[in-house]
Amino acid sequence: MADSSPDVVAVVPAAGIGSRMQTECPKQYLKIGNKTILEHAVASLMAHPRVAHVVIAISPTDSWFADLPLASHPDITVINGGAQRADSVLAGLNVAHSAQWVLVHDAARPCLHPDDLARLLAITATSNIGGILAAPVRDTMKRGEPGKNLIGHTVDREDLWHALTPQLFPLELLRSCLQRALDEHASITDEASALEYCGFHPELISARADNIKVTRPEDLRLAEFYLTRLTQTENQ
Repeated sequence: MADSSPDVVAVVPAAGIGSRMQTECPKQYLKIGNKTILEHAVASLMAHPRVAHVVIAISPTDSWFADLPLASHPDITVINGGAQRADSVLAGLNVAHSAQWVLVHDAARPCLHPDDLARLLAITATSNIGGILAAPVRDTMKRGEPGKNLIGHTVDREDLWHALTPQLFPLELLRSCLQRALDEHASITDEASALEYCGFHPELISARADNIKVTRPEDLRLAEFYLTRLTQTENQ
C-alpha cells in the first residue's frame, strides 16, 4: 500500500525551551542512550517509507541543533520556528510544498511505536480530514475548584482521550485552519484543535499509552525504559 499511497511530509516543532525540565538545554536535546530525544523522535518518523521528508522548526537562537547529524541529513529541512507551537507548525507547512498530507509530531515524544504510525497513515485511504493518535483515559479524572487545590467534582471519563502525536491532516486543510485560528486569536493547544475550531471532526486512532511526551525530569527515565523495550522488540 505504501507504494501507491501519496508521500507524507512530517513537521516537528522543536523551538520550545522546556522550562519544566529544569535543565540547561531544551528538553529535546537531552540524551537517551547515544541520541537526543529529538533524534529518537525524528528517527521514528523516517523509519516509515511513506514519510518522504521531515521539516524541523527550531528557535532562531538554537545553539544545539547544528551539532547533530540531523543538520546535514538530505531528507531534512530546518527552519526557524515561532513564538508559539502553531506558528512553528505553520512555518513548517509553508515549506512542505506539494505534499498532500502532513504529520505533526512532538519533538519530545521519542517512543512512537511503528505500528501506531502505520495505522495512523492508513487513514489517508479513507479520510479527507485526518486524525490523531490518542489513548483512552483510564484514570479517575477530577476537576478542581477554580483557583484552588480542592476537588470540584469527578469528571466522567467515558469518551475521554489523551491526545498524542503524530497528528495527520491534509496539508492545505491544516494550513487554512491554523491560519484562521491564529488570525482570530483562538486557543490552539494542538493541530486537531485548529480543525475543531473550524468545525471539523478528526478521527481518534487508539494508540499505545507509552508514547509519552518528556516534559518533567521523571519522564526521562520512563522514556529510556520504553525505548529500550521497543528496541528489544524490534530486534527480535
